[in-house]
Amino acid sequence: MSKASAYGSVLALGAALGALPLATESNVLLNFLIFLLIVAVAATGWNLLGGYGGQFSFGHAAFFGTGAYGMAILQERAGLNAWAALPIAIALGAAVGRVIGVLAFRARLRGSYFALVTLAFAEVLRILANVLPMTGGAAGILIRLRIDPWHFQFADRRVFYWVALGFLVGALLLVRAMERCRFGAWLVAVRENEDAACALGVDTVAVKVAAITLSAAITAAAGCLYAQKFLYLDAAIAYGPWISVEALLAPVIGGAGTVFGPVLGALVLLGLGELTKAWIGTLTGGAVPGVDLVLFGVLLILCVAFAPRGILGLLSRLRFGLRWARS
Repeated sequence: MSKASAYGSVLALGAALGALPLATESNVLLNFLIFLLIVAVAATGWNLLGGYGGQFSFGHAAFFGTGAYGMAILQERAGLNAWAALPIAIALGAAVGRVIGVLAFRARLRGSYFALVTLAFAEVLRILANVLPMTGGAAGILIRLRIDPWHFQFADRRVFYWVALGFLVGALLLVRAMERCRFGAWLVAVRENEDAACALGVDTVAVKVAAITLSAAITAAAGCLYAQKFLYLDAAIAYGPWISVEALLAPVIGGAGTVFGPVLGALVLLGLGELTKAWIGTLTGGAVPGVDLVLFGVLLILCVAFAPRGILGLLSRLRFGLRWARS
C-alpha cells in the first residue's frame, strides 16, 4: 500500500463521516454521533497500547478522567481559556500514562498483572476525585455555559461534531503513521514475543512506556471532548469503569491492532446498545438499567468464540475464503 493510499483511506472516512450532519437536523442523532466519536477516540487510544502493543489495560478511565478533569479545573479554578486548557489537559493525561508505564513496565509487569495495576490506578484516582475540593468532591464540577467558539462551545451541535471528528481523524492518522515507522514495528514485535524482541536489541521498556504515553494522550483528548460537550463531571463519570469497558470492547469487537477497528467497534457497540435499550423499553414500557451491558457481554463472548480478530478480521477471513473458492 502506497503512502498516499494509506493515509487516503483515513481521510476518505473522515470526509464520509463529516457529511453525515448535513443529512440530518435531529439533535438526538447528532448527540449520539458526537458521543460515538468521543468513544471512538478513546478506543483508538486503547488500541495503540492494547491492540498494537499487546498490553491490555483495564483502567483507561485514569487517562480519560484526567483529561476531562484537567479541562474543567483549568477553566473553572485557574481561569484559563478552554483552547489554552486543552493541550495542558492532554499533557496531564499523557503524564499520568507515563508514570503508570514507568512504574509497571520497569517492574516487568505483564498480562493480567499490568491490567490489574491500570485498574487500581483508575480506582485510586476516582476515590481522590470524589473527595478533593478542587474537583468539587462528590458534587462534581460544572463548566459554565458560555456559548462562544472562543470558549470551545458552539450554538450549532454540528460544529462540535466536526471538531470531535477532527480529533478522531488526527488520532487515526497518528496510528497509521505509527504502523509505517520503526516504532510501530518495535511495538508489534513486543506484542508478538517480548523476549525475542529484547534479544534482538529492542528496548522493550522504552517502547512500552512510549506507547502508553501516546495512548494516554489520545484517551485524555477524548476526556477533554466529553467535558466540553456535557459541561459537567463527577468522579463516577470521569473515572468510572464505563469508559474503560467501552474503550476496551470497541477495538476487540471491531478488530484490535487495526486502524479502523475501534471506529467500527464503537459504532456496533453503541449502535446496538441504543437499539436494544429502545426495543426493551418498548416491550416493558420503561427503561431497563444495565441491558446494554448485558449486550456488551454477549458481543464479547461471540467475538472471542467466533471472531477473535474482531469484525474486520472475520470479514478478511471471509473475503480470503471467497477468493480461494473462486480459484
